[in-house]
Amino acid sequence: MSQTKTTERRRHVGRAISHESARGHVTGDALYTDDLVPRTKDVLHAWPVVCDHAHARVRGIDATKALARDGVVTVLTGEDVPGVGNVGPARQDEPLFPDLVEYHGQAVAWVLAESEPIARRAAAEVMVDAEPLDPIVTIPEAIAAESFLTEELKIERLEAADDIEAALAACPHRSFGELEVGGQEHFYLEMQAALVYLDESDQVMVHASTQHPTETQLIVARVLGVPSHAVTCQSLRMGGAFGGKEVQANAWAAIAAVGAHKTGRPVRVRLDRQRDMFLTGKRHPFLGRYEVGFDDEGRVLALSIDLFSDGGYSLDLSKPVLARALFHVDNCYDVPSLRVTGRVCKTHKTSQTAFRGFGGPQGMVVAEDAYDRVARELGLTPHEVRAKNFYTEGSRTHYDQEVRDAGRIEAIWNELAKTAELERRWAEIEAFNEAHAHTKRGLAITPVKFGISFTTDFFNQAGALVLLYADGSVQVSHGGTEMGQGLHTKMLQVAADALGVDLEAVKMMPTRTDKVPNTSATAASSGSDLNGQAVREACSQIRERLAEVAAEALECEVEKVVFEGGEVFRADGKGERLSFGKIAKAAYLERVPLFATGYYKTPNIHFDEQAGRGHPFHYFAYGAAVTEVEVDGFTGQYRFLRTDILHDVGDSLSPKVDLGQVEGGYIQGVGWLTREELVWNADGRLATRGASTYKLPSLDDCPEDFRVALMPKAADPSVIHGSKAVGEPPFMLAISAREAIREAVAAFGEGRGPVELGCPSTPEAVYWAIEARRHAGAEIAAAAEE
Repeated sequence: MSQTKTTERRRHVGRAISHESARGHVTGDALYTDDLVPRTKDVLHAWPVVCDHAHARVRGIDATKALARDGVVTVLTGEDVPGVGNVGPARQDEPLFPDLVEYHGQAVAWVLAESEPIARRAAAEVMVDAEPLDPIVTIPEAIAAESFLTEELKIERLEAADDIEAALAACPHRSFGELEVGGQEHFYLEMQAALVYLDESDQVMVHASTQHPTETQLIVARVLGVPSHAVTCQSLRMGGAFGGKEVQANAWAAIAAVGAHKTGRPVRVRLDRQRDMFLTGKRHPFLGRYEVGFDDEGRVLALSIDLFSDGGYSLDLSKPVLARALFHVDNCYDVPSLRVTGRVCKTHKTSQTAFRGFGGPQGMVVAEDAYDRVARELGLTPHEVRAKNFYTEGSRTHYDQEVRDAGRIEAIWNELAKTAELERRWAEIEAFNEAHAHTKRGLAITPVKFGISFTTDFFNQAGALVLLYADGSVQVSHGGTEMGQGLHTKMLQVAADALGVDLEAVKMMPTRTDKVPNTSATAASSGSDLNGQAVREACSQIRERLAEVAAEALECEVEKVVFEGGEVFRADGKGERLSFGKIAKAAYLERVPLFATGYYKTPNIHFDEQAGRGHPFHYFAYGAAVTEVEVDGFTGQYRFLRTDILHDVGDSLSPKVDLGQVEGGYIQGVGWLTREELVWNADGRLATRGASTYKLPSLDDCPEDFRVALMPKAADPSVIHGSKAVGEPPFMLAISAREAIREAVAAFGEGRGPVELGCPSTPEAVYWAIEARRHAGAEIAAAAEE
């Protein structure tokens, strides 16, 4: 990146300002993809024709009755695809119009009609002749049938042992465990939506609720059989995404594009909540099996973990999701000998996809289960065992990356233990539990270490386009998408400071592929890191050019020119203060270019998959959380009494935005680990396909006392303005909630031994864990009497 000739003064970066669209969100003025439909003439509405089997061979489709209905324009089938009828992002295994149905409710055709109600009724009249086949629904079924989407992935580090078995055999103690980790529905407020039309020059204009406009552009071009330059994709904003619109937005845009190509009219695809739930992928369910070796003090000396993820019917992003799980099984713990393997299972379900944390949470939960088991078998406290195994400065991960700033783990842990008053509260909880036979409380503290970067190297790049107009107003376009997380807010702050203007002088433009090409998905918590550097680079180029003009007007050296608050003046205070707009106008008159592109690529990112070694992350974000919970022994119901969080976001670009991300990430994690249970029937039908059957976290699930703080003096000089990513790392802080529930369950019984707890830890799962604990306690008491 070029060096600016004048000092960049920060007036906006680091300020706790509101989200740039907050007023629009509250008033309803903020527009989303489907809000563009009423502004577009002659729109056709699409509705899917689905197959009522999880696995079946399509023998024929009869749309005669549907086509006879008034208002129905056409029914789309595979014959209408002018290009390649497949939208698989990693491999072409996702046909738009399948002959082989591989999940329940898969769309095999689409009705286009003058209104959505007409399309819906007509779709029900299309007859699908399908031959049912036996489905594979669960991970154990897939393992037994050797049904996999990938070969085995493995990362291994061994110290003083030839293999993991030898390392485990040398340990004073060994223990085994198995844990099934459930999936999660994204349940974004705005469902999947796309609007596609041909403009006056036959350019294909795609409006899509997508995290990855470039990939949506490429997929639509592939399906239509045209080059990328013939397609423009815009993502205005999203009403939530959480990874669910990283690749799974592509199919709906492709369907709308095929319809627009066939009819010459705009086509709208919007899934309602029920269809969004049974047609789109989820967080990957996992099965983890582990063996852990440890010493008398609770130090883990060897750990072997086998992970199996449920990828659904196609590959999607399942391989990198699994890879990130392998990367993150260490969490904050330094294990001398660690082997982790993984494999993606193929089942007859929706293709599971990216979700906040991208596999990291599943790997961490399995590992934390092992550390809790170590503590309970030794009669130690779980927090004591966790702290004994922390990484220290100079430590390296099992994939051989240095854990830079590892001292932050212990610093955060100790500071949080003090501010959350752990010693006092543990004593109070012990007294409470002794006094209450049927209600118990639990308190747990857990850490987080999360790697930041795409683990696919080439995604670690970003571009920006900044346009300065002669009146001093600015337009900024970058490759990141806004899904409510505050990326545009941060980019406004970065741009305003880089140019030395007020926020009101800068307008953030919708993300479009004809403004910034070849962009990466807004994912991997890297949106601010990548796009922030690109935006600053573009703004710096413009400011350098303006500085030359200003220096002449102010009669000083270029280095003495200051841009701040919409004014341009000399650093020594002499002379007049000129408006930024006046300098912009002067530069225009002198034929100085007032536009610039910025580009950034993350340095030193590499990983050798075969060797299991490399440097896949630019840095690590750290955090810790303390959660206190109260559990009812008769029902398994629980309430969260208090949560304390201390999280490392570096030097925050926008503290109010970051605090919201930490709070929201924690609550979403609590939902995944405690309330949100996806249920598929034996025939592969999703039973939980609406808010009436799928329990989302509500206000009652928020801690009654919720305290969140950002780690002070935590700047990371390798990142834009010293900030750190905040999207995904806070999600794993919710592990403290599940471990607190486990602590409360343990209080219902006596003696050592693991506390088996289902995941998600629903009230039903908690009730059965309590019953098991009580039964074990009764057996111990009976044995003592004998």
